[in-house]
Amino acid sequence: MHFLGKLMAITSMLVLAGCSTLSSINPFAKAETKNVPAVLQEFKSSISVKSVWSNSVGASGSFVLSPVQIDNAIYAGAADGSLVKIDLVKGNAIWRINAGTTLTAGLGGDATTIAVAGSKGVLMAFDLNGKMRWKVQTSSEILNAPAVGYGVVIVRSIDNRIAAYDVVTGVRKWAVDRSLPALTLRIVSGIALTDQMAIVALPGGKLISLSINTGGLRWESSAADPKGATELERIADVSGLPVIVDQTVCTTAYQGRVSCFDLATGTVIWSKNLSSEVGVNVDQRFVFAVDSVGAVSAFARETGSSVWRNDKLANRHLSAAASFGRAVAVGDAFGYLHFLSREDGSFIGRVSTDGSQILAAPFVAGSNLIVQTKSGTVVAFATE
Repeated sequence: MHFLGKLMAITSMLVLAGCSTLSSINPFAKAETKNVPAVLQEFKSSISVKSVWSNSVGASGSFVLSPVQIDNAIYAGAADGSLVKIDLVKGNAIWRINAGTTLTAGLGGDATTIAVAGSKGVLMAFDLNGKMRWKVQTSSEILNAPAVGYGVVIVRSIDNRIAAYDVVTGVRKWAVDRSLPALTLRIVSGIALTDQMAIVALPGGKLISLSINTGGLRWESSAADPKGATELERIADVSGLPVIVDQTVCTTAYQGRVSCFDLATGTVIWSKNLSSEVGVNVDQRFVFAVDSVGAVSAFARETGSSVWRNDKLANRHLSAAASFGRAVAVGDAFGYLHFLSREDGSFIGRVSTDGSQILAAPFVAGSNLIVQTKSGTVVAFATE
């Protein structure tokens, strides 16, 4: 995290307002030496990466806005309320609308619906033609993309209320309130769905499973154990989107661990110390995690044994990783997309975008890798 400003009085009101982040409470900010981003190393590329298409959506501002693929289209949003449907093959805009409010989180979607969060906790659902289905007011600001599927839209607001809404009508089906630690990070920590449960990443290092129909607690596990003498030292929030593969769910936590759990019971399968603010990516063999200092690591998915670690991108404020063919792709604060060997972590390719930070994790759509930059460029990359 960037540490800016002086120590401030910490109250529950600040937590509820989303102000209790590391950027506003560190008393040593002016005394710290700035962490200099690693200089990019020269290497011989072994893959050819090309831009298939790009489309300008609009800047995301201070929010993390992630595109989503539904069928043969990419849906993307901007902080100014813009929503765009992009043809997956050609990259042209099929339609472009404005939601009428600042977007703070999104997008989530399924085969019929896309959902976004707007200013002051407004939650909106649209059909795939861009027509608004419904709009509801939630309890507070939402920073995490809505989880959409199996007849519900589920969100977690920054007051730590998890609520489910009917995907067609917007009627609230259930809500669960969880206590908040004194301090939390202002980071994205998402919700993953199955046909029976919602796996929710929470502040305080907790990962929980809720019944998708009733909100009832199925299990609760720890991805971090808050430690330290001060509240600042005890920050330990689950980060990124929990990733489900087969009967396993994996995640990371700030000042915590990278862990994989049994999906049915929440039992820890394996866990390794690692602090991350951006989450994991998982494929059939590996779990890929980006830590808080910018190292990218691969772990064996079944056992958690360390496979490789690349620390040559330190302090470049990396996105979460994406497994893409024989590569692992991560974006950085300067708009570069780095391709590492999936097998040993060495550099095998690199491309630039528009020079602005890649905040949201790249993701695979068909044969392409989709990236959205902070300035709002959505790009599809392919390898040859």
